[in-house]
Amino acid sequence: QVQLVESGGGLVQPGGSLRLSCAASGSILSINAMGWYRQAPGKQRELVAGITSGGNTNYADSVKGRFTISRDNAKSTVYLQMNNLKPEDTAVYYCHADAHTTGWVRDNYWGQGTRVTVSS
Repeated sequence: QVQLVESGGGLVQPGGSLRLSCAASGSILSINAMGWYRQAPGKQRELVAGITSGGNTNYADSVKGRFTISRDNAKSTVYLQMNNLKPEDTAVYYCHADAHTTGWVRDNYWGQGTRVTVSS
Protein backbone atom coordinates (compact mmCIF):
# COMPACT_ATOMS: atom_id res chain seq x y z
CA GLN A 1 0.00 0.00 0.00
CA VAL A 2 0.96 3.61 -0.57
CA GLN A 3 0.13 6.54 1.67
CA LEU A 4 0.09 10.06 0.25
CA VAL A 5 0.28 12.94 2.72
CA GLU A 6 -0.43 16.43 1.41
CA SER A 7 0.39 19.77 2.97
CA GLY A 8 0.49 23.43 2.07
CA GLY A 9 -3.12 24.39 1.50
CA GLY A 10 -4.78 27.39 3.07
CA LEU A 11 -6.38 30.77 2.54
CA VAL A 12 -4.71 33.24 0.19
CA GLN A 13 -5.70 36.48 -1.44
CA PRO A 14 -6.12 36.75 -5.22
CA GLY A 15 -2.73 37.15 -6.86
CA GLY A 16 -1.00 35.30 -4.04
CA SER A 17 0.99 32.08 -4.04
CA LEU A 18 0.90 28.72 -2.33
CA ARG A 19 3.08 25.63 -2.56
CA LEU A 20 1.54 22.20 -2.10
CA SER A 21 3.61 19.16 -1.18
CA CYS A 22 2.74 15.48 -1.27
CA ALA A 23 4.99 12.80 0.20
CA ALA A 24 4.50 9.14 -0.66
CA SER A 25 5.39 6.31 1.67
CA GLY A 26 4.71 2.61 2.06
CA SER A 27 5.63 -0.54 0.19
CA ILE A 28 6.72 1.32 -2.92
CA LEU A 29 8.86 -0.33 -5.57
CA SER A 30 8.48 2.48 -8.08
CA ILE A 31 6.33 5.53 -8.69
CA ASN A 32 5.35 6.22 -12.25
CA ALA A 33 3.27 9.33 -12.83
CA MET A 34 2.32 11.70 -10.02
CA GLY A 35 -0.10 14.55 -10.21
CA TRP A 36 -2.49 16.99 -8.66
CA TYR A 37 -6.23 17.04 -9.17
CA ARG A 38 -8.80 19.41 -7.73
CA GLN A 39 -12.48 19.39 -7.01
CA ALA A 40 -14.50 22.54 -6.50
CA PRO A 41 -17.94 22.48 -4.86
CA GLY A 42 -20.52 21.11 -7.24
CA LYS A 43 -17.95 20.19 -9.87
CA GLN A 44 -16.18 17.04 -10.96
CA ARG A 45 -12.61 16.31 -10.00
CA GLU A 46 -10.24 17.55 -12.70
CA LEU A 47 -6.57 17.15 -13.50
CA VAL A 48 -4.51 20.22 -12.64
CA ALA A 49 -1.00 19.00 -13.47
CA GLY A 50 0.87 15.75 -13.93
CA ILE A 51 4.50 14.68 -14.06
CA THR A 52 6.10 11.43 -15.18
CA SER A 53 9.03 9.70 -13.52
CA GLY A 54 11.19 11.17 -16.26
CA GLY A 55 10.02 14.71 -15.57
CA ASN A 56 7.61 15.25 -18.45
CA THR A 57 4.78 17.54 -17.38
CA ASN A 58 1.29 18.44 -18.50
CA TYR A 59 -1.10 21.11 -17.24
CA ALA A 60 -4.74 22.05 -17.46
CA ASP A 61 -5.17 25.04 -19.77
CA SER A 62 -6.60 27.08 -16.91
CA VAL A 63 -3.35 26.91 -14.91
CA LYS A 64 -0.70 27.05 -17.63
CA GLY A 65 1.82 29.78 -16.94
CA ARG A 66 0.73 30.09 -13.29
CA PHE A 67 1.30 26.64 -11.76
CA THR A 68 4.45 24.53 -11.82
CA ILE A 69 4.63 20.86 -10.90
CA SER A 70 7.88 19.22 -9.86
CA ARG A 71 9.00 16.08 -8.08
CA ASP A 72 11.89 14.81 -6.01
CA ASN A 73 12.19 11.12 -6.81
CA ALA A 74 14.65 10.51 -3.98
CA LYS A 75 12.05 11.77 -1.51
CA SER A 76 9.02 10.33 -3.35
CA THR A 77 7.53 13.81 -3.17
CA VAL A 78 5.64 15.92 -5.66
CA TYR A 79 5.13 19.67 -5.42
CA LEU A 80 2.75 22.17 -6.95
CA GLN A 81 3.84 25.80 -6.96
CA MET A 82 0.78 27.95 -7.52
CA ASN A 83 1.29 31.61 -8.43
CA ASN A 84 -1.14 34.40 -9.33
CA LEU A 85 -3.97 32.50 -7.71
CA LYS A 86 -7.53 33.32 -8.72
CA PRO A 87 -10.84 32.79 -6.90
CA GLU A 88 -11.68 30.08 -9.44
CA ASP A 89 -8.70 28.06 -8.17
CA THR A 90 -10.58 27.51 -4.93
CA ALA A 91 -10.98 23.77 -4.45
CA VAL A 92 -9.81 20.74 -2.56
CA TYR A 93 -6.56 19.60 -4.14
CA TYR A 94 -5.75 15.89 -4.24
CA CYS A 95 -2.40 14.26 -4.82
CA HIS A 96 -2.32 11.19 -7.07
CA ALA A 97 0.32 8.54 -7.65
CA ASP A 98 0.52 5.66 -10.10
CA ALA A 99 2.81 3.23 -8.32
CA HIS A 100 4.12 -0.31 -8.21
CA THR A 101 4.08 -1.92 -4.77
CA THR A 102 5.15 -5.28 -3.35
CA GLY A 103 4.93 -7.99 -5.99
CA TRP A 104 5.00 -5.34 -8.72
CA VAL A 105 1.31 -4.71 -8.36
CA ARG A 106 0.39 -1.45 -10.08
CA ASP A 107 -2.39 0.75 -8.76
CA ASN A 108 -3.58 4.32 -8.33
CA TYR A 109 -3.39 6.07 -4.97
CA TRP A 110 -4.92 9.28 -3.63
CA GLY A 111 -4.17 11.67 -0.82
CA GLN A 112 -6.79 12.90 1.62
CA GLY A 113 -6.96 16.32 0.00
CA THR A 114 -5.89 19.78 1.06
CA ARG A 115 -8.17 22.80 0.80
CA VAL A 116 -7.12 25.90 -1.11
CA THR A 117 -9.27 29.00 -0.76
CA VAL A 118 -8.57 32.12 -2.80
CA SER A 119 -10.51 35.06 -1.46
CA SER A 120 -10.08 38.66 -0.46
